[in-house]
Amino acid sequence: MYRKKAVFIALLFLNIRLIAQNQLTLSGKQIRVEWNKSANGWVLSKLGFFKDDRWVDLQHPSGEYTLLYDEQKPPSQPDTVFKDINGKAWPDTLYHYQIARWKQATSPVDLNTAGKAYYFYPSSATQTNNSIIFTSETPVATITTIWRIDENYSGDIIVQQKLQCKQNGYYSLASPSVITVDAKDITWATMPGYFQGRAFEKNGVLSYGYGQGIPALPFVYRERCAGSLCPIISTKQNISFCVAPQPGLARDPWEYDKNTHSNWFVGLSHMNRKAMLSPTVYYPVLGEPHSQLSANDTIGYTFRYSFSNKEWYNLLTHIVNDVYDFNKTLALRHNKQSLVSRVEHMHEYVKDQKTSLWNIEEYKGLKIGGQSYLGGVVGSNKDAIKNSDYGAMWMLAHTTNDRFLLDSVLPYALNFKLAQQADTGFFKGAAIGQYYLANSKHFTEEWGEFVEPISLTYYIMLDMGNILLFEPDNTALKEKLRLGADLLLKWQKPDGSWEVAYDKFTHEPMFTDLKDLRPTFYGLLVAYRILKDKKYLDAAVKGANWYASNGVDKGCFIGVCGDARYAPDFATGQTAQAYMDLFDITKNNQYKEAAIKAARIYLNSIYTHPVANEKDKIVNGFPGKDWQISQSGLSFEHGGILGSANGAGPIMLCSHAGMFVRMFELTKDSLFIEMTRAAAIGRYAFVDSATSVASYYWATMNKGAGPYPHHAWWQIGWITDYLLSEAQMRSNDNIVFPRGFVTPKVGPHESYGFAPGKIYGHSAMLINRTGLITCDNPDVEYIVAKGTDNKSLFLILMNDTGEPTTADISINEDMLKKEIPFADKAVSDLISKSKENFSNSKQVTLKPYGLRVFQLQ
Repeated sequence: MYRKKAVFIALLFLNIRLIAQNQLTLSGKQIRVEWNKSANGWVLSKLGFFKDDRWVDLQHPSGEYTLLYDEQKPPSQPDTVFKDINGKAWPDTLYHYQIARWKQATSPVDLNTAGKAYYFYPSSATQTNNSIIFTSETPVATITTIWRIDENYSGDIIVQQKLQCKQNGYYSLASPSVITVDAKDITWATMPGYFQGRAFEKNGVLSYGYGQGIPALPFVYRERCAGSLCPIISTKQNISFCVAPQPGLARDPWEYDKNTHSNWFVGLSHMNRKAMLSPTVYYPVLGEPHSQLSANDTIGYTFRYSFSNKEWYNLLTHIVNDVYDFNKTLALRHNKQSLVSRVEHMHEYVKDQKTSLWNIEEYKGLKIGGQSYLGGVVGSNKDAIKNSDYGAMWMLAHTTNDRFLLDSVLPYALNFKLAQQADTGFFKGAAIGQYYLANSKHFTEEWGEFVEPISLTYYIMLDMGNILLFEPDNTALKEKLRLGADLLLKWQKPDGSWEVAYDKFTHEPMFTDLKDLRPTFYGLLVAYRILKDKKYLDAAVKGANWYASNGVDKGCFIGVCGDARYAPDFATGQTAQAYMDLFDITKNNQYKEAAIKAARIYLNSIYTHPVANEKDKIVNGFPGKDWQISQSGLSFEHGGILGSANGAGPIMLCSHAGMFVRMFELTKDSLFIEMTRAAAIGRYAFVDSATSVASYYWATMNKGAGPYPHHAWWQIGWITDYLLSEAQMRSNDNIVFPRGFVTPKVGPHESYGFAPGKIYGHSAMLINRTGLITCDNPDVEYIVAKGTDNKSLFLILMNDTGEPTTADISINEDMLKKEIPFADKAVSDLISKSKENFSNSKQVTLKPYGLRVFQLQ
C-alpha cells in the first residue's frame, strides 16, 4: 500500500513539473498572460483581464509572430487597381495631388503584400522573476522577445524584440498578434489620423481613402499622418486594446536642420498580415530606412500592448499622456508674443492693402472687394480673389471702431457677398463659387464648375448670418439669407441629406460616390436664429438626425476642400460645434452626445508625436529648440491617405481651440484642454515677425501668410474664440459673451462682439484698442470690455502657462479717458472682491493658468 502511494506521489510531482515546463505565466494586477508549449512552439493560450472584481478571459488569444523578408528592395509601383462604389477607377485624373498620394499609398509595402511572410511561435522560453524571454528561429533570422508587465500601468505589457539576421536582405519584424477579434465582436476601431468606425467597409476607396469604416485589408499606415501612434480596437467584451511603439522609434519630422516629415520608420495597422483584426506595429518598414540588413546584423525595438475596460478614447489619452508625455510637454511652452498682441498687429496687416493683397473689382455694376488668393484654383491665372472669415471681419471692425475697416473694407466685402449669390435659375440663392476670377469676371469653385449645398451653408448662410448679427436691421440682407435658406430646403432630400454637389451647367448631381457627410444642416440653424421661422429649425433637425446616424455614429465624414477631393478635414471639428449649437437651441441631449462624439473623433486629427523636447534644431539657418517647431499639438488641414498633411504636415490654423475648451468644460476630459494649449501657446517659430501672421502649413515654418493673405482673418477669429472660451471656462461661466456662427470651411471657431456679454454680473461690450493696455509678459493675455453704461472698463488677464507668473500692466490714461470718465485709481478685483491701486502701471501676479479680472470705474 505504501509503495503504491509513493509511486502515485512521484507521478503527481512529475506531472506538475511537466506542466510547469510546458506552461509559463506573466501576471499582474490587471493582466494575466499564459503560454503553453505545443508542437508549433510557445502559443499564447490565455489572456485574462481583471475587471468588475473578476478575471475575464479575452477571446481568441494567439501570440503568433510575423517576420517579413525580401532579398530585394520591394517595388514602389502599385500593382492593384481600386474602384469607387460606382465601379470607376480611382482617383479621377483631375485630382493630381491625390493621384501622387494614392500611387504611393497603394504600393505592395503599403498594401502589406510585399516580401515573404514567415509565421511562427517561439521555440524556447526562459522565465525570470518579472519577465519571459522567448527565442524563435526562422530560415532568415533569430528573434529574441522579452515580455513583462509594466510596473507603472497595470494594463500594459511591454515587449522588446531583437532580430539577428542570418542573411542579407530587407527585414520587417511585426509585433506578435496578442489576440485577434472577430468582425462580429468589434464595437469600434481606429487608426488615429486615418480611419475610424464600428463596422467593416469593403470598398477600399471609402475605407482606405476616406477613412469611412474599418478597412478589410491589412494596410500598413505611415507615421506622417498618424495623429497618435496607436491603432485601437474596442470589443463587445467591453475591452479596448492597442499597440504602441516606444517614443523615439518613429520618424522625427525635422531632423536637426531639414524637413524629414515623410520618412517612414514605423508601420502601423489594425490587422496582422493575415488580415485578422489585431493592432500591429512593423519595424523597420520593409524597403524603408533601417530595413536593409546584412548577415549577423542585429536590430531591435520596444513597444507595448495596452488594455482597458474603458472606451477607446480613454486608451488614447493613456498612450498620449502616460507614454508620450504630451501633457508634460506643456511645461516647455512659452510665448515671445502674446496671442492678443498678434491680433493687434494683424489688425494693421489687414488694413494695409499691399500686405493683405486687398483688391476692389467691378462686377455687374458693383464694386466688390476681396483678397488675392494665389493657391490652386481651376481656371485661375493668379487673378483669384476671395474673403475668408466675415464674422472676424465684422467683429474686428466693430470692436476696434476702425473707420477704415468700417468704411473702406466692409462695404466692398458685403458687395462681394451679394454678387456671389445667384439670383435666378436652378441655383437661385446659392453661392456660385467661393472664388472670383478677376480676368474672366466670374465666380468659380476651387476645383471645377459646380455648386455645393455646403458652399451655400458656408458662403451665404454663415457669412450673411454673421453680418446680420452686427446689422440686424439690414432687411435686404435678410431676404438674401432667406433665399439661401429656401434653396437649402428645396435641395434637402426626404431622408434629410443633401447631394455633395451639382454640375453648374447640367444641374446633375456630382461626386455620387460620396455622401454629404458634412454639417450642411447648420445653414438652416443660422436661418432659424436670424429669421425665427420654425420650418428652418425643423429641417435643420432632420438634416442633423441623418448626419448623426449615417456619419457621426459610424465615424464617417468627408471634407470641404475641393482640391483634396473632400478628404476628411477640419469639417469634422466643425461638426462638433454645429451639434453643440443645435443642442443650445433644442436642449435635446442626443445633439450634445453627437457633439462630444465628433469632438472625440477629432482628437485623432491632432499630432501627439514625437515627444517635444529641448534638442537643438536649425531652421532656415537659425537655431532653435525642438519644442518650438514640434508637430505635437497641431492639427491636420486634411490627413489620412489623401490629405495635405502627407507632404506639408499639420497647420497653424487652430480653429478647433475654442471648441476644445468648451468640450473640456462640458466633459472634464483633460486631453481637450491639453491639446488646445499645445496648439495655441509657444508657436512663435511659425509667426512672421513683420506681420504677426502665422504660416499655414508646418512645412513652411515662419514664411508668414504666403499665398493665403486672407488667413489673417481666420487667425484673428480663432484666437478671439480661444481666449474668450478660456476666460469663460476659468471664470466658471462668470465671463460669458454671446457667440455667433462658426466660420466657413476651416473649423469651428465662432464670432463675437455683436452683443453685450456678462462679466461677473456686469453687462459689457468687447472692445479692442491697440495701446490702451500694455503688458510686459508675453505669457499673459488681456481682454478688454466696456460697460454698457459707459462708466466702467473691464480688464481680463490670463496666464498662458502652468506656472505662476507676474506681469507689469500699464494703462494709457489718455486713451482710457476717451472710453470712460476714469477718476478713481482704486480698481476693483472682481474675483477677490478687493480694491487694487492702479496708477500708470501695476504688477499683477497670476496663478498657473490663472485669471484676474479688474473693473475700472
